[in-house]
Amino acid sequence: MHRTGWLRKVVFFPLMLFALVCLTLGTAIMPLASADTSVTGKTEETGTSVFVIPVKHTVEQGLHSFLERAFKEAEEANAEHIIMVINTLGGRVESASEIGELIRSSKIPTTAFVEGKAVSAGTYIALNANNIVMQPGSVIGAAAVVNGEGALIENPKTISYWVGKMSAAAKLNGRDASIAAAMVDTNITINMSESIGRDKKAGEILSLSASDAEKVGYSEFTAKSVQEVVTWLKLDNRTLIEIEPSIAENVARFLVNPVVTTILLILGIAGIAIEMLVPGYGAPGITGIIAFGLFFFGSYVSGFAGMESIVLFIVGMILLVLELFIPSFGILGLLGSASLVAGVVIAAPSPTSGFISLFVALVVASVPVYLFAKSNKGRGVWNKFILREQLTTEEGFLSADDRSSLVGKQGIALTTLRPSGIALIDGERIDVVTEGEFISVNRPVQVVKAEGTWIFVKEVI
Repeated sequence: MHRTGWLRKVVFFPLMLFALVCLTLGTAIMPLASADTSVTGKTEETGTSVFVIPVKHTVEQGLHSFLERAFKEAEEANAEHIIMVINTLGGRVESASEIGELIRSSKIPTTAFVEGKAVSAGTYIALNANNIVMQPGSVIGAAAVVNGEGALIENPKTISYWVGKMSAAAKLNGRDASIAAAMVDTNITINMSESIGRDKKAGEILSLSASDAEKVGYSEFTAKSVQEVVTWLKLDNRTLIEIEPSIAENVARFLVNPVVTTILLILGIAGIAIEMLVPGYGAPGITGIIAFGLFFFGSYVSGFAGMESIVLFIVGMILLVLELFIPSFGILGLLGSASLVAGVVIAAPSPTSGFISLFVALVVASVPVYLFAKSNKGRGVWNKFILREQLTTEEGFLSADDRSSLVGKQGIALTTLRPSGIALIDGERIDVVTEGEFISVNRPVQVVKAEGTWIFVKEVI
């Protein structure tokens, strides 16, 4: 490789790793610096505050992390009550289960105020609260399990599991478990004519309006605002503290979207690979580092990734860089690749989704990496492994002296050829060899073939 190319590589890779370490350390520090709470009327006294926490996004790990922080702050402030303002179409069953556990394990009484809709996983969250209050015109229910395209999942095991979770949540505060089950399973029928004037028939997914929910015991009160809920709870003289997601949490929620995550992995893999194969440009490597930094930032703030995944990623990068300088027969490269994969998969919402996103990213990223490397085949580490020039005679390369001109010439054996020896040919002492026969000293010989340094002779009779 050209001297300046090696110089750029030696200088750039330490800078690249330094930038990577800074970004990943920033991933750990930024949540702490950005987790500011939007507070209204905060008081220093304990036991005189009501925390108001919004649940107005898709139910996923990011929402769980935000609620975990909000509940922790409420407990540290010794709050008297928590009001969750719910307005969501639902989301991931796993995240809903974790949020439900968070609500049940809280020492502070909770009230779910359904402001608009508590659908699917949102219904489960509301059922785990001590009280449910609904806004006029709001809806609760329609908690059937659907896939990513919104189609109903008909797997009996999945339906049975979610029916059990919903029913158990309903029983927590004395609500009719069969109604919760009917919100999930389309095959369940319920006679509800006496209470709300209609029955739940097979093939339907049950949902309840604010008035119907109050009639069947799925809502304790109907209120137009949070203040009315506070009044109903007889907590008028308490200070309301409104918790809002921090900037970091909002950004992380966007970054952990599966599509965004895959795009970041594509940019990260392509950028780092291009910079390692064809060092010196800088822009691809920096782009790759930033993409991976955003990937781990989103996963860290959302609660998917811990420091162990970031450390694995950094170690993997270091091993891959060392592979370019230290001969290891591919061992460092394999260990580095395994470390990178482990770091990414651990930082994903689940191992399955991590492997899928990583596989898609590798396939897509391989296209620009191949095209870029092909267009720059005269540069980079390719020249360490690929011999570009042909060692031909036309190019001026000679592996040995060309003795083909001796073919046909005669001489005398100066030593016995058994089958090798020395002959005098054209006035020159030459090492020769027969094709197997013995030739006595001073016998006439003739050159029959010249292959490299081998000169073959036969006896002239």
